[in-house]
Amino acid sequence: MLARFNAWANQQIYGTCSLLSDKQYRLDRKAFFGSIHNTLNHLLVVDRLWLSRLEGTECGISSLDQILYAKFDALRAARTKEDNHLIDYVDALDETRISESTDYELMNGAPGNTPRDLILITLFNHQTHHRGQIHAMLTQAGQHPRDMDIIDYLDAVA
Repeated sequence: MLARFNAWANQQIYGTCSLLSDKQYRLDRKAFFGSIHNTLNHLLVVDRLWLSRLEGTECGISSLDQILYAKFDALRAARTKEDNHLIDYVDALDETRISESTDYELMNGAPGNTPRDLILITLFNHQTHHRGQIHAMLTQAGQHPRDMDIIDYLDAVA
């Protein structure tokens, strides 16, 4: 459910972002990553990083503020693809695999080991954290994104 909620919430955010001018979208709003664009890129960076760790693959991420896509439409398409990838990954997990620990390497080269379920909780919580920042930045820009709590998602898909 959280993977599907995450994809739905991202669709809502991107839909509201599409109403902004490019100037409004890229304006430094003094958030942790500055602009809405940079924050959306950060979310994709972290999702790719965690999914690559879970899958034991290389993702080419070198920093948490890396800009993967300079254009909104390309970033939006990549976000949708990543959300679908995440849904497919979670759907393939059974009760045993979801609680197993995963070995991975941190960006600084140090080893890490965390149960998959805690990595996924971290990933989804991280998304919610930064979507809240984007929601505030959109409000500053004169847009009014819809409520995006899980209960709103459940009502929307019912």
